[in-house]
Amino acid sequence: MLSKLVIAAISPLGTALLLGLAGLALAAGASAVRRRAGLLLIACALGWLSIWSMPAASDGLRGWLEDAAGSRSIEALPPAQAIVVLGGSIRGPRPPQRPYPDLGASADRLWHAARLHRAAKAPLLVLSGGTVHQGEEPEAQAMRQFLVELGVPAGAMVQEPGSVTTAENAAFSARLLRQRDIQQVLLVTSALHMRRARALFEREGIRVIPAPADHEVVDRPFRLLDVVPDAEALEGSGRAMKEIVGAWAGR
Repeated sequence: MLSKLVIAAISPLGTALLLGLAGLALAAGASAVRRRAGLLLIACALGWLSIWSMPAASDGLRGWLEDAAGSRSIEALPPAQAIVVLGGSIRGPRPPQRPYPDLGASADRLWHAARLHRAAKAPLLVLSGGTVHQGEEPEAQAMRQFLVELGVPAGAMVQEPGSVTTAENAAFSARLLRQRDIQQVLLVTSALHMRRARALFEREGIRVIPAPADHEVVDRPFRLLDVVPDAEALEGSGRAMKEIVGAWAGR
């Protein structure tokens, strides 16, 4: 609960709301100095929100994180003892309404893991993800089902079905890896998420070779709409700031 409140507070919307509320409190004071200070805070809140609502700013921040995530080329990656795939990209079947796994926005993690295994980069896949939504199977189980359909042998996969946060992904996966005397892994997660995830795995003593997937930002011509506030851009900025603060905390 506390971590969710902190994440909400550091998001552009959360920061703007806090600044705006502080500004309103000051502006309601009797002193002219307090009123001016309050109006300044309100202006800062609106400016901060406007900046991170622009696609140009959001893409710049997310692109910076993704560019530092690691090699985008499978051929450039060295082999490792195992591939660890983090959840967050798939929901399991829930008949009768959902008879098959439901792929999320980050499902390229699974495609990338299958490509790495097909390229013989590691013989073992560790699938890390627990039960996020009550009444559903662990995410690791749904990941396994999808990867089998992609052609990955069932015997090449080990499930870690207990984690629901990135910190738990790292801690619980590291326990499985140590049991198998594995010290170095290819870590597959979204490029935006890699910095934080890598820090947490390295804190557990695991040597990480980043194998990022799910890149969001690509080169494209500038458009006038890139400086027009947009809800999707604001959401992307919030996710990026969460990753930056999380990576710092993880280290």
